[in-house]
Amino acid sequence: MKNTSKNTHVLSNVGIEALNEMQIDAHTAISENADVFLLSPTGSGKTLAFLLPLLEFLDPTVNAVQCLVLTPSRELALQIEAVWKKMATGFKVNVSYGGHLVATEVQNFSTPPALLVGTPGRIADHIIRKTFETTHIRTLILDEFDKSLALGFHDQMAFILEHLKGLEKRILVSATAGIEIPDFVNV
Repeated sequence: MKNTSKNTHVLSNVGIEALNEMQIDAHTAISENADVFLLSPTGSGKTLAFLLPLLEFLDPTVNAVQCLVLTPSRELALQIEAVWKKMATGFKVNVSYGGHLVATEVQNFSTPPALLVGTPGRIADHIIRKTFETTHIRTLILDEFDKSLALGFHDQMAFILEHLKGLEKRILVSATAGIEIPDFVNV
């Protein structure tokens, strides 16, 4: 990982001095590969491990969603949003999940975020509504994708991937070993 002043500033913002070995390895893998499967135990710092490399891929001149993070739960979506905000990257983040007012989420898209975090059902709903444009999404992160599948989000995740024609990078994240990668990811 390049130790730039930007990275040092971000690490300081999240209250750590240096990345752990898994985070360094994840940064390298995500930076150098189109498809990455990040497997690491709960509490190991996976969220920062997949969020930090995004700074290399987001374009401040693009006023559209550029990265989509799908999570199985509202709690995880809010956690990822909180980490991103704490990082103080300068890039806007929106969070979308069931139980959150759709009207509020639609209003939040009036200024599109660079990073969109949400549950598969709600993100699929926004795609159907055409709330946001998917053509600029280059990076997809499926955080705890195995839990999303266990909760029955297979069809919604497959639907979402069908609408991400410009994907350049797919990052699958899990704390569970021995999981089968779903066919719809291999587009």
